This record gives sequence, C-alpha cells and structure tokens, in this order.
Amino acid sequence: MKKNILVVDDSALMRRILCDIINSDERFQVTDKAVNGLDALELISTKQYDAVVLDINMPKMTGLQLLKELQVRKISANVIMASTDTIDGAQVVMDALELGALDFIHKPYNTVELRKESFQKKLLNILDAATQSQIKSLTLSKPVKIERASPKIMEFVEKHVADFKGKKVVAIASSTGGPKALQQVIPVLPENLKVPVMIVQHMPAGFTKSFAERLNTLSKVSVKEAEEGDVLEAGKVYLARGGSHMNAVEKSGKVYIHYTDEPSREGVKPCANYMFESLKKCSYDEVVCVVLTGMGADGTKGIVHLKETKKIHVIAQEKSTCAVYGMPRSIVDSGLANQVVRIEQVAQEIILNVGVK
Repeated sequence: MKKNILVVDDSALMRRILCDIINSDERFQVTDKAVNGLDALELISTKQYDAVVLDINMPKMTGLQLLKELQVRKISANVIMASTDTIDGAQVVMDALELGALDFIHKPYNTVELRKESFQKKLLNILDAATQSQIKSLTLSKPVKIERASPKIMEFVEKHVADFKGKKVVAIASSTGGPKALQQVIPVLPENLKVPVMIVQHMPAGFTKSFAERLNTLSKVSVKEAEEGDVLEAGKVYLARGGSHMNAVEKSGKVYIHYTDEPSREGVKPCANYMFESLKKCSYDEVVCVVLTGMGADGTKGIVHLKETKKIHVIAQEKSTCAVYGMPRSIVDSGLANQVVRIEQVAQEIILNVGVK
C-alpha cells in the first residue's frame, strides 16, 4: 500500500515538482497539497498522513509556526522540512528540528537542479525514512531535559581513574533524528572527559556550524565544527563539516582532522565510514564507536574495517528511542554491538568506557 504524503508549499511550481517526484515512486502518493501552514493545519487536524513535506517561509502561517501549533494541539506528524534557505537560514532549520521535524532537505532555487536525479533520490530516501520513523514529531518536539552524569557514575569513574589505561577516542555516527539524540548525549559529558570525541552527523554544507554552536551552548565540553588541521584534544568534540568527509590522520604523535572530497558514500557526505576507517592508522589503543538513530547502514562497514586492526567497543542506540532504527539495526544485525542502550544512557556508557582526567 502506498504511503500518503501531504506537500505544503506556497509556490505552485515547487508543489508541482515535488508532487511529480513523490508520485513517481511506487512507495508514495501525494494525497493532499496546501499553500500555507494554516491550510496544512486544517488538513493535518482532520486526516492522517504518513509524512508531511513542509516549506518554511510561507504567508499566513510559516512552517515553524505550524510545528509550534501542532505541539500545542498535541497532534503528531512525521515532518520533513524542505527549505531553500542555506547558511543564513541554518538557524531556522535548527529551530525546526528542535520543534520536532524529523529531517530536512535543501531545495535548490532553480528547476534544473530540482529535477536532477541526485536531489530526487535524496528526497525519496528521506521520505522513506520519515514514513518508517519510530517516533512521531510530537515526541521529538518535547524539550530535552539535560541531566548531567549522575554523581554516583562520576564518583565511580574518578575513584577508578587509574583503571582507564591506554589512549582512546570516541567516534559517533548519526543521521535522521540525530540532532535531537546528540543533544541528549553531548551535554551530559563532563568537561574533564579523558578523550576527544568525533561526530559525523549527516547534514549538508552550511548547517553543521550552526548545529555545533548550539551544542556548544548546551555543553560543558567544548563543541565546534571541525576545521582542517585541528588537533584532537581531550574533552573536546569535533563535528564533521557538512559536504566533506572527515578523517583522522596522525603526525608526530598528534592526531589531526583532515577533510577529503571523495563522492558521497552510503548516499551521504560526510560519511561515518571514512571516519571509522581513518582511525585504523592512528595510535589509539581503543576506539569507542557509537551509532545513533539514522536511516541506512552508514558506520557498519567502517567499524568492520576498524575492528581488523583496533580494539573497539561499540554502543548502539536502542530501537524504541530511535527516530529511525536503520544505522543501529545494521550494527546489531552485524553482531558488532557490545552494548545496546537507550539514548539517555549513551553518555554514561561513554564515560564508563573512557574515564575522566
């Protein structure tokens, strides 16, 4: 049975192109269209949709205002933001994800780019993930309650600090639902964490800097969009720049960030597989690999290759707390997971595996 989709956009041309793309896939059908958030609210209030493709800037009621109203009315919907905003609008997209949007796609301005296979494939993949989501936007929109690592956990770790031997690093992979999940992990980490943390979150160029800044304001650890040549330091978090593949390279005993420009892999750029594989050549004694919510299987092949030469400890996010149980499922099905835990337990397990300074 085809999945029912609602397309919300004030541009007649954009609605037609989006509808043509969606209807071309046998998995989906556009059952309704709306020209603004107010019309969409009426439709969503009375009908059930498997996913909603929502523009941000519209008259009468914007996409953000619609998400807020859905939250007020306690109406659940799997929402994908489709925005022509780029760097200047990155903050707005972050706000949309905070309000419960599952994911977003950047709409090119011109129709030639819109009709390219690469855009169409990405839209359909995101739509597929949204229609399979375990968690509705109403759940995602609930404010994240940030609880620091429990005193008992920190007391145990500090008491046994001598037991945390060896040079370690944490490498995290996440995709759809990842921004919300990461906000339940990174702010919980203590500022004296003994190791650096690398993150690949599937996002296009122009959006990761804003997301890193948001995480940084919430966290005790320092969070930044990783730059070429950054030296990995304990207690610091490095988020991969959108549109490039982030690697770790070692020179003279120090590990640096290095970006490469290979084509998309697993349909994404940045791809976590590159991050995991690059750590094979670094002198870390152990890599703590964390795989969070997301569609597809990014991370699995990279961890398989990493395991060939490195001691690893793999933490996968438990199914019921994933927006999309794709990447963690692949890890579990491959037999790679040492632990499968709920999202609110991920940070404490990282701390218990790597220790504090």
